[in-house]
Amino acid sequence: MTNLPGIVITGASGRMGLMLAATVLASDRARLVGAVERAGHAWVGQDLGVAMGGAENGVIVTDDPLTAFAKAQAVIDFTSPAATVEFAGLAAQARATHVIGTTGLEPEHLAKLKAAARHAVIVRAGNMSLGVNLLVQLTRKVAAALDEDWDIEVVEAHHRMKVDAPSGTALMLGQAAADGRGIDLETHRDSGRDGITGARHAGDIGFSAVRGGDIVGEHDVIFAAMGERVVLRHIATDRAIFARGALRAALWGQTQSPGEYDMLDVLGL
Repeated sequence: MTNLPGIVITGASGRMGLMLAATVLASDRARLVGAVERAGHAWVGQDLGVAMGGAENGVIVTDDPLTAFAKAQAVIDFTSPAATVEFAGLAAQARATHVIGTTGLEPEHLAKLKAAARHAVIVRAGNMSLGVNLLVQLTRKVAAALDEDWDIEVVEAHHRMKVDAPSGTALMLGQAAADGRGIDLETHRDSGRDGITGARHAGDIGFSAVRGGDIVGEHDVIFAAMGERVVLRHIATDRAIFARGALRAALWGQTQSPGEYDMLDVLGL
């Protein structure tokens, strides 16, 4: 067991942190060697298994990420943009693969991740599931096949606690549509409609966000023309799909050279 890749989970008490920890603990291909939480969090200093409501597993939750990363081969991180940028620098120091599922990253965050990727493997994706990444590929192909007579709308739904919109997955899908069309997403993005907005502009890619309850994640890409529509859809019913994808990315990263990658690379798509 000791020769298996050691993995640290950041944001261990969060929705995804809990799922990630459970997934790694259940795996026969990796070891959970660390769990990180913010300073002052009630879990810091506790055994992770006990904090999760179960038996001791020997992993003590810490607020010292550098020490935790130093004994790991990979870090899986679904936290916040500011925390992710900090973790990227520390993971690069430890030469640990950094798997990033954090959304809401801005250009200044991405620039810092690019710098960290000169020293370590970074796998970043708005969604880690196989199904969604297949949907991205299909979206690109359909967008390439249909001209501007077909309007494109990306509609996404998530739980009420999600803080960013559009979702990282929705932006992945919008970027795939833009790539298929050969256009720049930022100059053709139409989101946040409210009031008298006027007719949509031909060629724009629209985004709509739904927030409510405990919705795990639903994404539709709608291609609408006069008299017909094509709808591509993915529905997630269990966060375990994201955790399994993240673990797969962490293991894949062990054999790669430093650089930036995404789930399409991991899945060979």
